[in-house]
Amino acid sequence: MTVDMKEAARRIERAGETLQRVREEVGRAVVGQRQMVDRLLVGLVTGGHVLLEGVPGLAKTLAVKSLADALSIRFRRIQFTPDLLPADLTGTLIYNPRDGSFTAKRGPLFANLVLADEINRAPAKVQSALLEAMQERQVTLGEESHRLEEPFLVMATQNPIEQEGTYALPEAQSDRFMLKVKIGYPERAEEKEILRRVGLADLPALQPRAGREDVLEARGALASIYVDDKIQEYVLDLVTATRRPRDFGLPLEGLIAFGASPRATLFLVRGAQALALLAARPYVLPEDVKGIAPDVLRHRIHVSYEAEAEGVDGEEVARRILEQVRVP
Repeated sequence: MTVDMKEAARRIERAGETLQRVREEVGRAVVGQRQMVDRLLVGLVTGGHVLLEGVPGLAKTLAVKSLADALSIRFRRIQFTPDLLPADLTGTLIYNPRDGSFTAKRGPLFANLVLADEINRAPAKVQSALLEAMQERQVTLGEESHRLEEPFLVMATQNPIEQEGTYALPEAQSDRFMLKVKIGYPERAEEKEILRRVGLADLPALQPRAGREDVLEARGALASIYVDDKIQEYVLDLVTATRRPRDFGLPLEGLIAFGASPRATLFLVRGAQALALLAARPYVLPEDVKGIAPDVLRHRIHVSYEAEAEGVDGEEVARRILEQVRVP
């Protein structure tokens, strides 16, 4: 093994240990929901934004806040409401009558980790302001654009069952989220543990287990995770199957209106690398791709009216593709 390979292996191991410490610290406040916490960590090390969807009471907000508490980075929470204005996110220019100048007052988007709580409650103008920060990593105030400090990450929550006073996310913005994670109910044993902990009255105060430099170091280690050519071909097969299912013998022609974009290809590889990093493993397995694929694809496969009539959504199409496309 060369010196560079040894150093890369050490970086991966250190990053894996750091992420494990953060995961354990978050676990002191969040019972179960291991997949949700892991997906938040995937977003953290890849720089990909995460959208959490689930009914109220499943610890979505708690998980993001606990992750922020376990990290020494700047955290801001924005509660989205129908009367929210773009300036409530980005900030605004304050006029100084003494010299006629304007001073930038920065909003809550100028943070490392931003929690957009109930994101689908805000109107289009607010979503547009958020979209610039998510995609360009910058905020424009007046005539000047301000770069956002890395790491910058948006973790959003939304309630799928409530329709009144909500706005569907624009497709362009939905596609900017690397992962859309659906949160389910806890297992019976986990819910019993939740019941027991509630008796403690207060949640434990979490301690920072990693800082900004640790996150950036983990992102650097991510690039050292080896992705074999066969894994890359598998990823390309999955994405191509969302566009031309007939090529793979899948009877989905009438169900898919639009397949996944090249952004899905990139996120599948980076997400698989992140799962390998969480396991402190220097290479990607096919299981890593299959594990992250539903969260990457479910909001990028747009189904037809016929599919909606049959009760088939993007998640179901992704499931069928993962079942049928050959694994290397």
